[in-house]
Amino acid sequence: MALPVNASIDDEHPGRPMTGRAVLFWFLGFFGVVFAANFVLVREALSTFGGVETESSYQAGLEFRHESEAAALQAARNWRVDARLQQGAIEVSARDAAGLPIAGAELALTLRHPTDRRYDETLSPEPVGAGRWRASDAIAPGQWELVIELSRNGEREFRSTNRIVVK
Repeated sequence: MALPVNASIDDEHPGRPMTGRAVLFWFLGFFGVVFAANFVLVREALSTFGGVETESSYQAGLEFRHESEAAALQAARNWRVDARLQQGAIEVSARDAAGLPIAGAELALTLRHPTDRRYDETLSPEPVGAGRWRASDAIAPGQWELVIELSRNGEREFRSTNRIVVK
């Protein structure tokens, strides 16, 4: 379609003219929506984040060295520690390198949530025999990291972390 020589494109599309004020409002409205959405999303992310935080990298490094040395001593002991989840209870048995039950050891059981430390639980195991314990605490369904620690005279001699699924 050819336009007459003195006609403009605006003649075919009548309406309100685009002014600087209209452009300003569109600009502010667009960025207002973007900032509002970002504010809501960032607030939700920060309020629900329960991740791991390290207060001191130096202390974490020293602790890592200590854990490495403890792991080497644990491997040299050649203990066999088994845990079974049965009917809402966790049963743990511990035997030394000769296959004898480990006597005189104290057991600590912790369930750690893989993504949110706020849900971690410390269980209360009771001895049920030589080198055997049972924790009957209520455990919420889901995936957990079961941390087993055996100690004597206040010194940890064994530590194991295993992923379990509670149905």
